[in-house]
Amino acid sequence: MTGRRRPSPRPFAHGPAAAVTCTAVIASLLSGCGSLPGAESGEREPVTVMTWAPEGTRTTNMPGMPAMAQAYARWVNSRGGIAGHRLKVLTCNEHDDSVEATRCAQRAVDAGAVAVVGSYSRWGQSFMSPLEVAGIPYIGGYGASAEEFASPLSYPVNGGPAALLAGNGRQLAGDCRRVALVRPDTVEGDQMPGLLDAGLGSRPPAADVKAPEDGTDYSPQVAAALKAVGAAPGSSPAANGTAPGACLNASLGDHTDTFFDAFRRLQEDSPKVRIGSVLGSVDQSLVDRTGGASGPLEGADITGWYPAANDPRWGPMRRVITQEAFGDTRIDPADPGVQTTWIAYTVLGAVLRQLADQGVRDITAHALQTALDRGERAIDTGGLTPKLRWRDDDMLAVADFPRIVNADVTYQVVRDGQLVAAQEGFADLTRTLEQRRTDDY
Repeated sequence: MTGRRRPSPRPFAHGPAAAVTCTAVIASLLSGCGSLPGAESGEREPVTVMTWAPEGTRTTNMPGMPAMAQAYARWVNSRGGIAGHRLKVLTCNEHDDSVEATRCAQRAVDAGAVAVVGSYSRWGQSFMSPLEVAGIPYIGGYGASAEEFASPLSYPVNGGPAALLAGNGRQLAGDCRRVALVRPDTVEGDQMPGLLDAGLGSRPPAADVKAPEDGTDYSPQVAAALKAVGAAPGSSPAANGTAPGACLNASLGDHTDTFFDAFRRLQEDSPKVRIGSVLGSVDQSLVDRTGGASGPLEGADITGWYPAANDPRWGPMRRVITQEAFGDTRIDPADPGVQTTWIAYTVLGAVLRQLADQGVRDITAHALQTALDRGERAIDTGGLTPKLRWRDDDMLAVADFPRIVNADVTYQVVRDGQLVAAQEGFADLTRTLEQRRTDDY
């Protein structure tokens, strides 16, 4: 593997007191009519950035991310901008299509955007090349493409699907003797079994059940998964109606709800199994739609990147949504896409203020890239992630994902129909990811 380990522990406090302090700092920015730190009475040149995501597709849709970006811009601009610069946010629908992703990237170049911030696209091979040619940083992408964790111009704020799947494997490993993974039959999906197995550790590898990413009926996949873990219809359950040690991870993105439609029907005649998944495939709205506390997701183990949606550290984001996007149904504060966009713009704001402190008035893509690479000050996201920077020494030694700097995840559980924290603080998946087996060795 390539990359270097951190020389010392990251400056991040996990305790409740630290969370309250971080939240209070950001919350103070939301009170009164004052401007953000670094803002000046003399207005400077506006800063243009872009946020893109797919909307209106049959596969993946993330409309809340561009909507959150626009709400953030309205908020900071109503307070004098960031370090005196008004923020101009361009948005682009990449339609979950490689050609459209390229067009969005080229539009960012043509518009003079200094960064692409808080965006979603799985077509990294299409969008990253135009950005690299123009020297435009890609800040805080969702992590849907491998290029986001490889390009020197990408600055991820989370550990992507790698951290989520490894984390869910570790979450399930304690009680699960047999695990089935239901995942998309795609190139990206082909990496998922190895990542889940890394988290399962000494447990047997998960059975790999492939599913069409735009399927409308997943009954065959449900049946295959239940059979693989010894819980097929007609199997004899334990006295409590369960199949002890049988677990199923369903991570199909927007189509996970379609999977659970079929799962509910077939589960009626089968021993109950333990469910695992990741945020982005399962969220509170899916729990509600599938029956809440009486549905199949009750008791499910869910792995996320960030604190649970009811955590007070999300208070500043929620207040911005209320102030600037009240009634905008595209923005769900529990959506990890919306949350990632908020964190990405928090990073952008911090870097712009750092540049202002250094006397830099002309904000260019190169200036942002240089500041991010140097990482003179770690960026505080209010406790939503560890403090972030992207120096060489901060990169983890994770094969296939050399740009990961944050391998922390949160363990959540569906309890009484609500998705809540299963434990306090974050779990660090660094060692699990660094030591996982790959096809290369």
